[in-house]
Amino acid sequence: MDVVCLDMEGVLVPEIWIAFSEESGIPELRKTTRDEPDYDKLMRWRIGVLKEHGLGLKEIQDTISRIDPLPGAKEFLDALRAEAQVIIISDTFTQFAMPLMKKLGYPTLFCNTLEVAEDGEITGFKMRCEQSKLTTVRALQSMGFDTIAAGDSFNDLAMIRASRAGFLFRTTDQIKKDNPDLQAFDEFDDFLAAIKAELR
Repeated sequence: MDVVCLDMEGVLVPEIWIAFSEESGIPELRKTTRDEPDYDKLMRWRIGVLKEHGLGLKEIQDTISRIDPLPGAKEFLDALRAEAQVIIISDTFTQFAMPLMKKLGYPTLFCNTLEVAEDGEITGFKMRCEQSKLTTVRALQSMGFDTIAAGDSFNDLAMIRASRAGFLFRTTDQIKKDNPDLQAFDEFDDFLAAIKAELR
């Protein structure tokens, strides 16, 4: 049986930190896992920037409340879920993701948790496990599932490479150039067709 494992940000919804960067007027917060492969380093740096500017969870959640899924993402996800089991595996956090999951029809989401002080300051984060995307794919495979994986960033490549089939979606030119053997798509219709062609 196949399980399709999808990244969330950049694939189904806009990048949360880019949206927050634009609303807060802090351009350095535009940096994502497309730019920095080390997620731990990226998050610790982000938390430092938030502290420096006196911003916390509430301000980010206010931005998230105004974010909608990418055009066509919900229809793509609905069509895919009619054909296969789908798990969204994201390095985001439950405190960020749940309003977006509501707009996507509550698909299954595996993500992480923020550590937040009483005053709303983000003080840290708790990852589900090391290399959460690859670890999840390997765990599914150990239970007898085949995986098909897709994402847009450096931190998606391990789960894509470990899966029976894998794709890039709306990724950067550099990631495409570095991974010429991976099919890359920019439109949901083409992406859906490619995944469906791999289903057994």
